[in-house]
Amino acid sequence: MFRETNNVLPNSYPYKKTLLLLLLFLTQIMRVFPEQDEDIPHNEVKNWALKFGVDLWEYGKLTTRMKELQKKYHDVDIDVVRKDGLILIREMAMEVKNMMDFKMSAVMRIMDSAEQAALTPRSDNGQPFRFYNAKRLNAFGDDGRPAEGTREMILTPNAHFDHLPVNTTLSSILMPNNVGESDTDVMNAIQWSENLDPLFINNYEGDPTLSWQFFGSSTGFLRRYPGIAWPPDDTISTVWQRPRSDRNVYDFRSSAWYVNAATSPKDLVILIDNSGSMTGHRANLARATAEAILDTLSDNDFVNIYSFSDTTQESVPCFKDQLAQANDKNIKYLKDSLGTLKPENIANFTSALVTAFEILQKYNRSGQGCQCNQAIMLITDGPPSTYKEIFKMYNFPHSPVRVFTYLIGKDSSSASQVHWMACAHKGYYTRIQMYDEIREKVLHYIEVMARPMVMYQNDHPIYWTPAYVGGRADSFSDDKRGQLMTTVSTPVFDRRNHSVRVANVLGVVGTDVSIDQIKKLVPSYKLGVNGYSFIVNNNGHVLYHPDLRPLNNDLYEDTLEPKYISADLTEVELVENENGPRENHTLLLDLRHDMIDQKEGETEIGVKVHYDSMRRVTTRRNKYFYNPIEGTPFSLGLAIPEGYGMYELLAEQEIKHSQKNVSDYFKGENWRVHPDWVYCEYTSGTSGEQWFKTAEERVLHFLLRSRRPGWKWMSLRPRSPLQREHHHASTKQDKDAYYCDKTLIQSLVLDAMVTEGLEKHPIRSDKHPIGNLMVQWYGTSQGYEIFGSTLSFVATRSGLLRWTNLTNIKTNEPHFSENNVRAMDETWYKRAVDQHSIEPESFVFSVPFDIGSYGKPLITATHAVFVEHKGHRAPAAVVGLQYQHSTLASHFFNITSKCTGSSSCKKTCASDKLDCYVLDNNGFIIISENNDDTGRFFGQIDGTIMDSLVQDRIYVKVPVYDYQGACSNSKFHFSGSSNKLSIFIPVNTLFGYIIQMVFSLLVNLNMAYTNALAYNRDESDDLFGVYSDYEIEQYTTGEEITDEQDTVFSPPSNTYSPSFIPPYESDPMEGVDVGIRPCDRKVDLYILQPEKLNTSGQSNPLKGKLTNCHSSGCERPFSVQKIPHSNLILLVVDTVCSCGSKQLSIIPQEVSYESKNGGCLHKPKDSLYRKRPPKCINYHPEETEIHLCGKASGMPTNVVAVLIGFANCLVACLS
Repeated sequence: MFRETNNVLPNSYPYKKTLLLLLLFLTQIMRVFPEQDEDIPHNEVKNWALKFGVDLWEYGKLTTRMKELQKKYHDVDIDVVRKDGLILIREMAMEVKNMMDFKMSAVMRIMDSAEQAALTPRSDNGQPFRFYNAKRLNAFGDDGRPAEGTREMILTPNAHFDHLPVNTTLSSILMPNNVGESDTDVMNAIQWSENLDPLFINNYEGDPTLSWQFFGSSTGFLRRYPGIAWPPDDTISTVWQRPRSDRNVYDFRSSAWYVNAATSPKDLVILIDNSGSMTGHRANLARATAEAILDTLSDNDFVNIYSFSDTTQESVPCFKDQLAQANDKNIKYLKDSLGTLKPENIANFTSALVTAFEILQKYNRSGQGCQCNQAIMLITDGPPSTYKEIFKMYNFPHSPVRVFTYLIGKDSSSASQVHWMACAHKGYYTRIQMYDEIREKVLHYIEVMARPMVMYQNDHPIYWTPAYVGGRADSFSDDKRGQLMTTVSTPVFDRRNHSVRVANVLGVVGTDVSIDQIKKLVPSYKLGVNGYSFIVNNNGHVLYHPDLRPLNNDLYEDTLEPKYISADLTEVELVENENGPRENHTLLLDLRHDMIDQKEGETEIGVKVHYDSMRRVTTRRNKYFYNPIEGTPFSLGLAIPEGYGMYELLAEQEIKHSQKNVSDYFKGENWRVHPDWVYCEYTSGTSGEQWFKTAEERVLHFLLRSRRPGWKWMSLRPRSPLQREHHHASTKQDKDAYYCDKTLIQSLVLDAMVTEGLEKHPIRSDKHPIGNLMVQWYGTSQGYEIFGSTLSFVATRSGLLRWTNLTNIKTNEPHFSENNVRAMDETWYKRAVDQHSIEPESFVFSVPFDIGSYGKPLITATHAVFVEHKGHRAPAAVVGLQYQHSTLASHFFNITSKCTGSSSCKKTCASDKLDCYVLDNNGFIIISENNDDTGRFFGQIDGTIMDSLVQDRIYVKVPVYDYQGACSNSKFHFSGSSNKLSIFIPVNTLFGYIIQMVFSLLVNLNMAYTNALAYNRDESDDLFGVYSDYEIEQYTTGEEITDEQDTVFSPPSNTYSPSFIPPYESDPMEGVDVGIRPCDRKVDLYILQPEKLNTSGQSNPLKGKLTNCHSSGCERPFSVQKIPHSNLILLVVDTVCSCGSKQLSIIPQEVSYESKNGGCLHKPKDSLYRKRPPKCINYHPEETEIHLCGKASGMPTNVVAVLIGFANCLVACLS
């Protein structure tokens, strides 16, 4: 028996040993797992989030009385209907067309009157003609009388005209400094154009929504109605004060409204001489001339700049072999590229001219470009010959390409050659010696291109400019904010008989149109929350769009120089897809194509929508409806969110026959209406509209008036006259004429009725035990002490805002009603409605960005109230609360510092071993133990954890591209390695440099000689004989400038150019800041995915752990829990293991396109579909009878000129 036992033990021993080891391992596991689980008390995290969320929901639900509000809507007569987008867009497009017809009709009447007035002979009674010079108004001496040379004009502030003092019975004259009263042509035009005043007045009386009306004369002055003093911020002055003329008037003749009305679209090739002689002052003049030409171009034009010396190359590398659309961004590129030019070698005019003709012919044959005017603009200090063979090959006999030549500098020895180039090819020759004459002389090309249009006499094309920031907004909001404007204009032709054949544009007439006036006809309340409208023109560019962002942030400036904004539809509608930047979506391109072609239709696209200065993003599917605006180049589009956006609540309270005085619903001071919406308004310019200081005052006025006998709604706006009747006088509106939106104002009254009394104490109890407790707290100091609630509010679909102050405690923050009066246009309103589709019973919480510990920040919580009827639901209002951040944070930490379960927990948010954060749905910190974190993006605090949340799909990362970005440039964008300084300069280059300097000195010494020996060079070609009788051009005004005076004048750009640049010298633009340039930017934003934290209908915490993130090998656990009834999550992070300091930025960064498009980000955009303007007038068979093409000064080919050529050759050979 003992033996058997001994036999058994040895055989079973390994098993017992294994069993013992297993028991020891399990003991360790049991010992380890509780400790590991205790790193983050996940169950407590769930309980904390649950209690915090339920507390806020129940308190917010009772305090805002959202259920009672919903019930009151159901108790009245309401309906919820589906919108018919196509019917809606047709009605709105018709209203916009009607308004635009009014503006075009007014402009055509001014044009008719101007052409007739110009035929009136000038009355000459021997007395100097007196006119209202805006710079010489209301300057008085000590005796109270107008000072000598000035006139008195009564000026009255008018909100409609930028809130400036104006005179609506007179116009005034604005004259740039380069336009003088001594010029006979100027004074003649000022005199006859005074006859336009009665028509200006008649237009304004017939359409009081008209803004500034004006006649821009080709002689350089601007007649503007109503009359205004300049500068406009200085209405009354005395003779010893700073004279008005200190502030110059912008020369409008380069503006798009002038140039594009006077000429048809154009393809331009600018050739700029970049040979070794184009240095110093000449180079600066040449660049300034090219910039002045670029300033006259706009979206319907195409252009490129080629610099030439021994070779010809485009100034912007990515514009190779093409003409770029002359939008503001491409023009900026071209202007900046001029700073990189390095004069060197000998000018090869043959190569330059052939390149220009080839690219123009390519565009003409392929159907690209504008398919209208084509021209070469040659900027040079003189070619050695006329290069007739090239012109005969490409441009004879009909000269389809016009040639404009600009001779730079004092040396006019080549004047006859460039004069022939221009005059033989329907162009114009000018000679430029001074900066202040550049703009005036560049404008000659516009007069020449206008000749065919003038000669036909019949067609007056109407042009609409792109948007620009114009005058102050005409609303009850901040009058310092600029408003988007557009201008409609048309040319005025000279119908007078002249002894010499001419075809002159007398000028251009126009009127400014406020974009806000257009948007009033597409009211937001009809589109619904998160719906919007936009307009697209024939180039695919938006006239307005909610994401159209001017660089100057809409600040108003007293200036006549418009800064146009050209943003394509594909740059403001961001499709939700995985494509890279500027890789556009087919559906969006189809929408764009149809709108350009002015078709009617609808489509549906998923888009990304960013807000809060591109710090938040959401995604949604929009339904798009579009319709043409007949008679204009525009199409109107509507974007309406799919789902809730396609339904609207119809609920109105009859006013006229109401038994109750509806004004009683608007008692007290705790309500506001949307300041930009038109409920009712007077439409006559002579009405008492200025009586109303606030939008609320205006609403009450019309509510009282609606109860008077004989009240009519007048909900139909005046109809525009037919185009063929534009020569008829406008019908003056009654001084008490008004317009009322019956639907909107009766909806406002109903909303006021159902929201009345919401500030009263709730009297019913709630079934939820916490709800009963909340009822007891409501209206007592306990609500404030526990949650920090300071204010409750409700905003409705009709633009009504009501609020109730829950405490009398004052804060340093502005009151909610000061900055949150735009109801459904406010971000908190939009977010609440979006949140409803995610979690209907929830609040959206937010804090100001990066508020930190500054002041006493407030937390805003909002909830959307939907109303259901017959199975359809639509948003009716948004209710909300504001909490003191410090108090609500204390409540949070009171909850999270305790164990809520039956078992005790070792760690809470009060422990140093845990960091607790409340994050919103975009990753911003609402509550943190560190107050400085409030309002910051969590990725800036802990990028490693944020990355982990993205990997676990708690947040999704959404790339957002900003195609309207502006980047500063420390180094010029197009500078390359070829411009770097070489350390070793070859001896032959140095020798060539010395030779060229010597011969340049000979030129300077001989300058007086070359200027004195001007005579007309003989020319054997019969073609030039036509132009040989023109007199030598004389320069009698301005300061004489010679090429050796480079140090006296600084160039107009902020670039420095030395007097001579040898071939291997470093780029003068290297390292120089050229200011702001257009760029694309990208930022990664984040959206919470709450369904990832709500699996199988239960909200459970996500347990995460960062491993191998520290050299010690430690791990960092964290726990994430959805906070119910909110857009928030609770994030608890273990602090024992530090995982580095990675930071994620939400500051947009520039997108580099170097590898794709040669550094040119707009190249793909320029290839997008566009539609040319309907009219092109670029030819008249009798134009060759007009011989005015500039004056030539012929110079002999003297010895010094020969030596200069020899020096250039020698330098080229040695280098």
